[in-house]
Amino acid sequence: MMNNNLKSTKRRDTLILLLLGFASGLPLALTSGTFQAWMTVAGLDLTTIGFFSLVGQAYVFKFLWSPLMDRYHLPFLGRRRGWLLLTQVALVILIFAIGCLNPQSDLWLMAGLAVLIAFFSASQDIVFDAYKTDILSADQRGNGAAVSVLGYRIAMLVSGGLALWIAHYYLGWRSTYWLMSALMIIGIIATLNAREPTTEIPTPRTIEQAIFEPLKDFFGRNNAWLILLLIVLYKMGDAFAGSLSTTFLIRGVGFNAGEVGLVNKTLGLLATIVGVLIGGMLMQRLTLFRALMIFGILQAVSNFGYWILAVTDKNIITMGSAIFFENLCGGMGTAAFVALLMTLCNRSFSATQFALLSALSAVGRVYVGPVAGWFVELYDWPLFYLFTIVAAVPGLLLLAICRQTLEYTQQTDSFLPRNLFPAQYNLAIKFLIAGCYMLAIRLLLLFWDLIFAKLHPLSSMESNLMAYLKEFLMGGGMLLCIIGVVLGCLLDYISIRRKQTL
Repeated sequence: MMNNNLKSTKRRDTLILLLLGFASGLPLALTSGTFQAWMTVAGLDLTTIGFFSLVGQAYVFKFLWSPLMDRYHLPFLGRRRGWLLLTQVALVILIFAIGCLNPQSDLWLMAGLAVLIAFFSASQDIVFDAYKTDILSADQRGNGAAVSVLGYRIAMLVSGGLALWIAHYYLGWRSTYWLMSALMIIGIIATLNAREPTTEIPTPRTIEQAIFEPLKDFFGRNNAWLILLLIVLYKMGDAFAGSLSTTFLIRGVGFNAGEVGLVNKTLGLLATIVGVLIGGMLMQRLTLFRALMIFGILQAVSNFGYWILAVTDKNIITMGSAIFFENLCGGMGTAAFVALLMTLCNRSFSATQFALLSALSAVGRVYVGPVAGWFVELYDWPLFYLFTIVAAVPGLLLLAICRQTLEYTQQTDSFLPRNLFPAQYNLAIKFLIAGCYMLAIRLLLLFWDLIFAKLHPLSSMESNLMAYLKEFLMGGGMLLCIIGVVLGCLLDYISIRRKQTL
């Protein structure tokens, strides 16, 4: 009887995660690709459309307000479901409201609503990531990660390609956004029927504790610095390969945009979904380390398909095969990677830690573009795609180094404490914090340029001084961050070697 109840609970949790994953992924395209298509059809100029890409910055900086969702409880539905319900209700209202407007006459009001949609969508992501981390046991995380990613990908298809098709052929833009608003109710239904994670988990009692304790907890663990570097590097090969894939297929191989869109958006998405499902099933039989290693190797090898495209004649079947295999392996790697992020989160601070780790994992995807473009200009496409395979190797080596720590955490659902070199580790953290402060000041100056520079123009001398200051803050901040990370990783490596020789 108990086994039947347990199986029923697991099936219910799986369905809830699928529906919440769908609700999490649905708003993304509505403030990015689909929104840009609506403005394009409305006849807005490219400068304005490009400017509107900034409304999605909430997804990048969501870690800034994630501590609030660890610290505070709403007076209904519990710590996680209360925030989920609030964000979902707000999204239903805001998506419906933006559908009532016209880009040609209500542009700036639409911009404001788009920013709010992105904010509440990013907030929903924070709480959903924390919810699945809290609700799933160590042996359920692989399957749970796969199911939630599956729901997310399906939602991106619905609010992306399917929404464009419906808007063009059937309902028009306004009614399409109203339909998307109605589909968000799926998330509300799932939240109301979900079970709240156990209340035995201690929560931060002050906002200061919610901000600093997650960092203190993470950096107090064994191999914390190497694991942070692993998060950045694990999907680096994929990041390089994907950064210029559309440009490569059109300009490098010679396919037209229609062919690339059809194969990449349909076959590629299907392959990702299949890969996520296969990854989830295999992770029920593999340890987290083995899944990450096997899927990471497959991710690297899958980039070889693009090299074949680069050195052979144009062929639609070859393109489809390369895209299918690359997305299949990428989906498997994504399922394992999400499970890794959940494993690394302390349930007391899961909202803050998951938001920070997921933001860190986006570093490669966001910043490899300029390096990739420079590499292609210098060495051409075939060598570039061989390089993307090599770029995956450091992440796999780091994974091998961190094996003991990951296996201990998965088996015990706790973390190995760090007990060597306390003064040196504190110095590494101080370097990192100082670098982050300098980069934050540089970011504030960037906002000053965008908002206030025209209202308060600087003299020539002041402009030169400001330029030097910005250069100093950017270069100095990055240098201090790199010193901190290198020192922390070196101390981790020395600690591992010392323990092995004892």
